[in-house]
This record gives sequence, structure tokens and C-alpha cells, in this order.
Amino acid sequence: MKEHKPWQTHELMNQVDELSDYRPLATDPALREALQRGGGSAFEPRLSAYADRLGTAVSYALAAQANRHTPELQSFDARGRRIDRVDFHPSWHRLMAMVRAEDLIAMPFREGQSGRWSAWAAGFYLHGQVEAGTLCPATMTQAAIPVLQKEPALWAQLKDQLLSTEYDERDLPLAQKRSIWVGMGMTEKQGGSDVRANTTLATPVGAGGRGAEYALRGHKWFFSAPMCDAHLVVAKTADGSPSCFFVPRWRPDGTKNAVQIQRLKSKVGNRSNSSSEVEFQDAYGLLMGEPGRGIPTIIEMAGYTRLNCVVGSAAMLRQALVQALHYARHRQAFGRLLIEQPLMRTVLCDLALESEAAVVLMMRLAQAFEHQAEPSQRAWMRILTPAAKFWVCKRAVELTGEAMEVLGGNGYVDEGVMARLFREAPVNSIWEGSGNVMCLDVLRAIAREPQAFETLLDELAQGLGDEACLLAALAQLRALLSLPPAELEGLGRQLAARLVLLAQAALLRQHAPGFVAEAFVATRFSASMPWGAVSGLADSRGQQVEAILQRAFPA
Repeated sequence: MKEHKPWQTHELMNQVDELSDYRPLATDPALREALQRGGGSAFEPRLSAYADRLGTAVSYALAAQANRHTPELQSFDARGRRIDRVDFHPSWHRLMAMVRAEDLIAMPFREGQSGRWSAWAAGFYLHGQVEAGTLCPATMTQAAIPVLQKEPALWAQLKDQLLSTEYDERDLPLAQKRSIWVGMGMTEKQGGSDVRANTTLATPVGAGGRGAEYALRGHKWFFSAPMCDAHLVVAKTADGSPSCFFVPRWRPDGTKNAVQIQRLKSKVGNRSNSSSEVEFQDAYGLLMGEPGRGIPTIIEMAGYTRLNCVVGSAAMLRQALVQALHYARHRQAFGRLLIEQPLMRTVLCDLALESEAAVVLMMRLAQAFEHQAEPSQRAWMRILTPAAKFWVCKRAVELTGEAMEVLGGNGYVDEGVMARLFREAPVNSIWEGSGNVMCLDVLRAIAREPQAFETLLDELAQGLGDEACLLAALAQLRALLSLPPAELEGLGRQLAARLVLLAQAALLRQHAPGFVAEAFVATRFSASMPWGAVSGLADSRGQQVEAILQRAFPA
């Protein structure tokens, strides 16, 4: 009998696997240079080892598993007791343990370590290239630290657990944990970003006041990472003023707090991480700060979370770029490699310039946070951080889609890294204040501190040199500020975008190779060249495209 051979209709060739098993820090000269500028050279060996671990196929597989096997809500145990537990795939716990062990939460708050903010930003950026959802609990916990430090009794109780680098996934009362995570509960159905519209009510149990117990009754439409050991929650006291409360998952007596999870959100991206809707049924909470001071508390925390959004979006830009470059260097079309085709090279060059500009800005902001006691650094923190969040996060949304197109249909399938980046990118534009909120915040910061803004512009002017197109752009930015407030508000996005682009140009001129800075300025500021949200519109003639691509990701 004749043996049957399986059908073979075609030969598998010219297919390129997505990039893994590479060295993310060793192949990123812009990041290494920025780390050294920020005083973080002592951290580089450890960061390099972590980057090499992140770049392995094993880490990419963990990221894929954590986003495929999404969190599951268990409302009750087998006997009907309310437990409100969220179960995660083991890959989530392994990734969370990596974040914790690498000190990507408390590192910036370890006093006396120069360059710690730059090292943290680099580590956060490297992790975010592989998996972003695990950075949400890390961000919120980090932002809670400076707020909790102002509450001596709470800080004394929680300090060791917050600063710990040991991961403890157990669902237990605070006193029994080796380390803890802190989430946030701000947003309600009727208010969104308008926290003053919140209706959740906090009633004192006893005399009330700072550090005292309150009972919280109400809801949160977005309650981030409900399996955190505690949350910082905004609720109104009897006089209607918003205040901030520390709400643990377990009461001090060891019983579960009355925070009921109604459901988990089914999100476009950020699937590995759980977001929920909850109700407070006279939940136990401790008042942080003075009554009615909830908004300033949120603003302080938001400075940190917004920086994290900038770093996280820059990480997505970077990963999209290196995946696109890797693919283009190995995929053939129409008789030659994609990387050899002029129009593709223009697109990739544009992506590379955008990525390096985001990196140099995020690392400069990290330096400002480390030296925030200095007035000049406060201007970078308070004015440029929300502007950068607006711009870099918006660019990540656009450019992850552009990079996906480099891979074509192979980039659009859910099994790959590119699709996850594309789904993930919008969350940073929305979380911690949408684009409009960021631009309005920039305008408010300028109005409150006009002299600080002038000092910032003077500093940028020194970095811009004598290039006519840059000086003209700076003059246009100054002219915007002379408009009536109502008119200027309508141009808030234009002002924020101009400010960020000028900051990026000044930083690149100061720190990047000349061919990078010149290409960025030529493609972003020349009136004769069309440039916009779509990559590849700029004229790359006269630019050192090959040098830019090799710097972006050495072949």
C-alpha cells in the first residue's frame, strides 16, 4: 500500500518572528547616555542585568500569558462568603515580583543615592517595553509614598512594607504582609476627571479629624488594581469638601473591609492589570491630611503618576521602534529588504527621532524630580511634566499604529507584541488626566508661576542656540501667552505641543549626536516641510538616515 504523505502546498519563507532574546539596554545608546548624565552610572551594571533578563524570550512569554489569561473576579467562596478576590495567572505574579525585586517602586525615595531617579526611570522604561500592566500598581504605590510620609503614624506602620523589595502576593491584613501595594480610587460615574463632582460621603466614627476613622459610603467607577492592600480614596465630608482617605482591604480587627467589587472592567488594553467598579458600604478609612484637602493631595500624587505615564509611553514608542526596525531588516518585499526602501526608511527615521526625543525628555524630567527643591527644577516638574504627558502619550497612540503597519497583517494579529502595544498605548493618555486636562494644567501652572515659566523659557533658549527656525518657534510660543485667557484656553493643545517640541529640540541639541538633533529640528520646525501626526511626511533628504537608524537600534 502506498504511504500517504502530508500535503505541502508551499514553503515557509520570508517570515520574521518578532524580536526577543536581545539586550534592551546595551542596544540603546540614548538611554545609556541619559543615565550617565543623570548621575546613575553606579546603577548601570544592575540595570544591564535586568534589561538582559527582560529581553529574553521567557520574559516576552510571561507578558503574553499575563495578557491572554486575564484577571478573574471571585465574589464568593465555595460556601457563599463574600471574598471579593481577584485571581491572576502565575505569569502576572512573576512579573510583579520582578518589578518589586528591581526596586522600581521605592528606589526614588531612598535618600542619599545620587542618580536614583534616573536609574528608576531607566528601569521603569525597560520593563514597560515588555509588559505595561504590571507597572500600574507600581506607579500608584510609588505615588502614595510621599503622601504617606506626611502621616507619621501611618508611615511608621507601613514604611518597611512600602520600601520592601520582596513580593508578597498573599491576601492578608496589612500587619501580616512582608510588602504591600497601594491603589487609588478617585473616579466616579458622574464626574470622571472632575473629582469635585464626587458624591461618596465620609462620616466620622467619633470625633473625626486627621488620622481618625471614618465610614465611607458611595462608589468608584474606576478603582484601580482592587487587589492592592490599600487604596487612597477621595470622598466628601459632611461640609461637602473633598478629602483623602486611606482605605485598607482589611480592617484592623482582621475582617474584610466593606469594599465590594461589583465587576472588573473589560478594557481595550492593559488587560493583565485589573480595574474595577466598587461600592463602599460604610467602609473603614483613615483621614489623611486636614479635612477638605483632598484635591491638593491628588495633585501631589498626580505629579508622580504623570511622570510614570510619560516614561511608560516612551517605553511603548521604543519597543514599537525596535520591533519595526528588526522586522524591516529581515523582511523582503518587491525584491529587496524593507529597510532598503526609501519611503520605509523615511518612516523608520521619523519613528527613531520621535523615540529619542521622548527618552531625552523623560530622563530630564526624572532629574528634575530628584532635585525638586531647586526652583528651576520645580518649573520642569510642574509645567513640563503635564505637557510631556499630553504629547508623548499622544504620540505613542499614533506611532504604535504606524509601527504595526510596518509588520502589516503580521502586526495586526493578537498573538504578537505589536498588537498589545497598540491596545495598551491609549491608557496613558486617559489615565491620570486626559489630554485636555493636561493642557489646562499647563496653563494653570504658567498662570500661577509666570516667573518660573519665564526662567524655563530662558533655559530652553540657551539650548536652542541661534537657529532661526527655533527662535521663531520660541517667539510664537511667547506670543500665545499674550492672548486673553479664554482665547488661550482654546489653544491649550497648541501651546503644550510647542513647549514640548522646543524642550526636546533644546535637549537633543545639547546631548544627542549632531545628526540626530539636526534631523529633529529640520523635520519638526522647518516651515517648508510638511510634518504632522502621520509619520514619514517629513523630507529626509540631506539627513543621515542610516546613522540615525543604526543609533536607534544597532544592526
